[in-house]
Amino acid sequence: MPFKLHIPPCICTPAHPLHPPPLEKPLRIQIEGPIVAIQKLLPDISWRTDPLSLVFPQSAGPELAKLAYWAIYGRQARPELANDLVVRDEYLGWVTDVIPFKCVPLTGCNLLHIDYYGVTFDHLVPPNDPDPDVLQINILELETPSGPFANGGAYANRYLRFAVDLADYTGKKVLAVPRCCQKRKGTQDRARVNSSVAMRDMERLEGS
Repeated sequence: MPFKLHIPPCICTPAHPLHPPPLEKPLRIQIEGPIVAIQKLLPDISWRTDPLSLVFPQSAGPELAKLAYWAIYGRQARPELANDLVVRDEYLGWVTDVIPFKCVPLTGCNLLHIDYYGVTFDHLVPPNDPDPDVLQINILELETPSGPFANGGAYANRYLRFAVDLADYTGKKVLAVPRCCQKRKGTQDRARVNSSVAMRDMERLEGS
């Protein structure tokens, strides 16, 4: 059974104006996190891991965007409104495993897979706006006992501005936290995300 994507209330006083954002405010949203956590949200999603046959977006992109939209706004996107949920970009964090016993001539010993994924989508952003406000949300993995994004919740408690009770999430929920409730400031989030979307648009124009 899929886990629920959970975004806790803002701990700031007063609450950050984008946590949660007003429903009618144009906003670009990026949500990203470890694949192991995203697979709990979307257990039936398949991933394209052959670099020679990649498509944009991955199947997980629109589905993760829908989950984030619901967690943020408490409702589904409105299909009757233009630009209410438009996938604009994605990030693929690739790692290489070396598996000697699977080596075959000409292909070598390296096996690529994705260990981190993010999707960027627009909510009511006009198509001609190159620099909208950005909401950055990070998914955290709390159950895996080791790894750079896990350590049984130690990573979360180190980088979040509030304590995490693992019992609230184990086996049922995946934690996602906006930047305002993290210790990392994210001062470059807006420029980074909007620049990445612009680069994606340029690549699509060049490929058309």
